[in-house]
Parts: sequence; structure tokens; C-alpha cells
Amino acid sequence: MQLEFLINTINIMNNYETVFILTPVLSDAQVEEAVKKFEDLLTSNNCEIVAKENWGLKKLAYPIQLKKNGFYTLIEFKGEGTVVADLETAFKRDERVIRYLTTKLDKHAVDYAVTRRSKLKASKA
Repeated sequence: MQLEFLINTINIMNNYETVFILTPVLSDAQVEEAVKKFEDLLTSNNCEIVAKENWGLKKLAYPIQLKKNGFYTLIEFKGEGTVVADLETAFKRDERVIRYLTTKLDKHAVDYAVTRRSKLKASKA
């Protein structure tokens, strides 16, 4: 019983990555507002946003809800495991989101993400 209490009281910050696709009929301002909504949800749940990438309008591999394109966004964050359920509930309730995927990153995936971001910065410079 005491061990279970100790495990629940320790804040375990895991690394996560979420990618979501917004419907292509949105304006740039509406896309930014939707992304800001999900960022605010994460920060209000004591998460640290590590990185955010706007991949822009991309063609989908197959039609989703009769749409062939979508606005892709990736957010990497650190937080407790309970926040993932809240985030995915928000994705389900938002009609602008047509697909989403959240994954927990292990140490190798975190290292790869850091390397990928540094290569992106170098290629832009």
C-alpha cells in the first residue's frame, strides 16, 4: 500500500510526441488557433513543450473524411502519463482534427529527435 502511494506521488515526466492532422479547409489563422489550443492544454497540465514543428499542408496517403490533404503538426513534450488521455480526448472532441497519434519516446527516440532537430536547423541556416 505504501509503495503504491509513493509511486503515485512521484512526478514521472515521460517524453511524448504527438502528430495531428487538421482539416485542409482551415485558414492559416484557424490552424494557428487550433495548435495554440492544444499547446495550452499541455502547458495547463504541467507539461513542458520541447519542440513544435508545423509541417504544413501535405497530401494524405489515403482519403480521410473525403479529404485528400491536411495540415500536419508535430509537438514533442514532457509530461505525466495521465495528460495523454486528456490530450486525445481533446483531439476527439475537436472537429478540425481528422487524425492524431501520440507516442511515448524511449531514450533512443529522444536522441534521434534531438539529432533530427539539429539537422533541420543546420539545413535552414
